[in-house]
Amino acid sequence: MSMIGEYLRVTAAELDRAIQDPDWALDFAEEVQDAEEESEPAPAEARYFSTYKTWDLLRFLLARAEFPVNVIHGEEPLAENEDWGYGPPRYLRPERVRFAGEALRATSYTQLISGVGPAELTSAEVYPLGWGEPGALEWGRHWYDGLTQFFEAAARADAAVLVWLD
Repeated sequence: MSMIGEYLRVTAAELDRAIQDPDWALDFAEEVQDAEEESEPAPAEARYFSTYKTWDLLRFLLARAEFPVNVIHGEEPLAENEDWGYGPPRYLRPERVRFAGEALRATSYTQLISGVGPAELTSAEVYPLGWGEPGALEWGRHWYDGLTQFFEAAARADAAVLVWLD
């Protein structure tokens, strides 16, 4: 079983409903995910996005860079007693999404991986391991670029973002 980082862009009204009814939010997230898995929109057009298994690599790199927004786990609990796979979902309000989008754009992946070696990732037990493989750090670039595009689009839409691990 894999751990996958997942995101859903929601309007203010959808966020309010999700906070009031987390079961509706999970059903809605699954509907959007199913629809977009068929149409495969680009991250800038998508309402659903996944960082696949790179979520922990990105968490590690962003924490190391003292990134100002928790885009990997979210910042506010959506439903403390819910479990959407590997713990409860969280969210970022639109103002934090805007801040995150700006900060992601200003932080290149090359900056994030500068000075990071396989031994550091292995020592920190960064999921999914296997950091000694050639090009292992480059594996995260595509997902980071997609995450940046997703957050920038969400910011332009004045949207909130639900975040969870599944």
